[in-house]
Amino acid sequence: MKKLETFKQLLKSLKQLFLLDIARGLKITLKMMFKKKITIQYPEERTQFSNRFRGEHALRYYDNGEERCIGCKLCEAVCPAQAIFIETEERVEEISHSQNLISGARRTKRYDIDMTKCIYCGLCEQACPVEAIVQTPNMDFAVEDRKDLIYTKEKLLENGKKWEPKIKVRLETEEEYK
Repeated sequence: MKKLETFKQLLKSLKQLFLLDIARGLKITLKMMFKKKITIQYPEERTQFSNRFRGEHALRYYDNGEERCIGCKLCEAVCPAQAIFIETEERVEEISHSQNLISGARRTKRYDIDMTKCIYCGLCEQACPVEAIVQTPNMDFAVEDRKDLIYTKEKLLENGKKWEPKIKVRLETEEEYK
């Protein structure tokens, strides 16, 4: 029994003396050094994102140029990070050149998203009944000032115009998942 313990002690001492753990690590390092690299040199090289990638937010227009958002505030209610703030007002517009008004219809007066709070979960997009708020494939929106990460309605509508062709393609391919 004592001989076995002494032998174990001797092996342990030899391992520490000859740094066998470091030698094993170096062996793995040398082996991996000659394998094909999997690192991507961003931003020069880019990977292909899934069509379902959730990036920067955007507000969309209808084909006739009217804003899609109806001011229902579902996106604000469903946001777990409470990053969305919406103010609405009653919509007062003429219908086919008459003085008839749409009763009870609303539109957004203010639509802000605090991107520093957003967790990009996509619940706002899923909750929207008219597909007004969507997430674009853009992931490059770094800024120098945190204030620039509070997106106003104007910024969101601008993003919508900029990314509309890619948003349409993504929404069409995503129909099968709804």
